[in-house]
Amino acid sequence: MTTISTTAALAFRPQYISFDCYGTLIRFRMSEMARAFFADRIPAEKLDHMAFVFSSYRFDETMGPWQPYRELLRNAVRRTAKAFGVEYREADADALYDAVPTWGPHDDVPGGLSKIADKIPLVILSNAMNEQIDRNVALLGAPFHRVYTAESAQAYKPRMQAFEYMFDQLGCGPEVMMHVSSSFRYDQNTATDLGFGCRVFVGRGHEPSNNHYRDVEIPHIGCLPAVVGL
Repeated sequence: MTTISTTAALAFRPQYISFDCYGTLIRFRMSEMARAFFADRIPAEKLDHMAFVFSSYRFDETMGPWQPYRELLRNAVRRTAKAFGVEYREADADALYDAVPTWGPHDDVPGGLSKIADKIPLVILSNAMNEQIDRNVALLGAPFHRVYTAESAQAYKPRMQAFEYMFDQLGCGPEVMMHVSSSFRYDQNTATDLGFGCRVFVGRGHEPSNNHYRDVEIPHIGCLPAVVGL
């Protein structure tokens, strides 16, 4: 994998850098916790597939009408249990929801962000509720200019409505922004369709890379300062 894949990206100095939060900056433990919850109902050799199915149902739930994230998780856990023919326990979904604000960043995040934050305003656009996000952001080790949630936008990524809410709040268009994410299906595909000035994919291993939907690929946030010439 090439750390910086285009020299053109180095010449682009964004007005804002927007980030996905969970998975990209915060270590996302959703599948890890789901494996533990379902371990007494699903055989060990099927838990990896269960995690994939659970992830797919969470994504599918983002595409429908707005619903609070607690309900989204309940629906995704319920559908996963049904798919495997096992008991659904609402307490599992609620435990997942309550755990989200306790998760901390990947080790590379504070150092990478701290080299940029005083030079280019940093923004978060997250599929979170307002009551969840502040505790996670406080652990990132750098100040953020703005933090926007799906609750405020009344739409989840990958829907364009979520991104458009961010543009409206910032008073700018995507062409002057850089978007950073470790997910193509939640972020990078839509960022491409909307015409962000630069799209940076962080190869966390969640999804395979796709050259058509990113301008730059980096292995971790510690490489991001170099992308903007810092």
